[in-house]
Amino acid sequence: MDNTKQSEGFNFTYSAKDQEELKAIRKKYLPPEEDKLQKVRAMDAHVANKATSISMIMGVIGTLVMGTGMCCCLVWQGVWFVPGIIIGLIGMITVGMAYPVYQHVAKKERRKIAPEILRLTEELIK
Repeated sequence: MDNTKQSEGFNFTYSAKDQEELKAIRKKYLPPEEDKLQKVRAMDAHVANKATSISMIMGVIGTLVMGTGMCCCLVWQGVWFVPGIIIGLIGMITVGMAYPVYQHVAKKERRKIAPEILRLTEELIK
C-alpha cells in the first residue's frame, strides 16, 4: 500500500441556503460575543434596575404598613385608634422615602461603576 496516496472518500458541499442554515445553527452554540456598547448598556440598566427594585419594595412595604394603620383605626377602633394613626404615619413616611432612596441608590451605584463606564465609552468614542 502506498502512503502517498490519499484515501478516496465522498466529498459533499451544501447549497447556499443550506450553508446559511448551518451558520444559523452554529451561531446558537457559539459563546455570545458581547461588544463594548452592549456591556455599557447592561451596566447602565443594572443601576436603574437595582434602584427601582429597592424603591418599589420599600413602597410596597410602606403601603402595607399604612393599610395596617388604617385597618387599626377603621375596623378595630377603640384601643387601636391611636396606635393605628402612628402605624399609618410610619407607612406614609416609608412610602414618601421610596423616591429619595431610589435617587440615593442610583447615585451610589453610578459612582461605583463610573470608572468602567467612562473607560468603555472613551474607547467607543475614538
